[in-house]
Amino acid sequence: MKKEEKKEYYHIGEVAKMLNITPRTIRYYEELKLMDEPLRINNSIRLYSKEDIRRLKFILKLKELGLTLKEMKELADIYNEHKKEKSILPRLVELLDAHIDKIDKKMAKLASLRSDIVEYRKRIVDAMNEEDNDEANKSAG
Repeated sequence: MKKEEKKEYYHIGEVAKMLNITPRTIRYYEELKLMDEPLRINNSIRLYSKEDIRRLKFILKLKELGLTLKEMKELADIYNEHKKEKSILPRLVELLDAHIDKIDKKMAKLASLRSDIVEYRKRIVDAMNEEDNDEANKSAG
């Protein structure tokens, strides 16, 4: 490989290290068709362009945001059909809105649970204090 090509393409191990993931993860995303097949040399060595790396970063960001592999596949299918990044944006907004709603519901449940725990704790502390007061009164009387 020429030196100037080395700047444009990266081996799977380099990409994995760069993104702090395993080569197996990259191959898995390829199997799921979340990304295009990479350039191959000698029929087996995968080479990744900066565009491939950008796509992987996008997939990892979607994962971090809580999107499922199925949802990511849906976005990849939309992209592959239209070959324009903007084509996925309306569906991505819908998916993100759905995840925001789920998070809001979880937060409400957690706030309610926190309230329940605080109230229950207060009742336990009050019961302990009553017991201590009852024993102090018995000792004094």
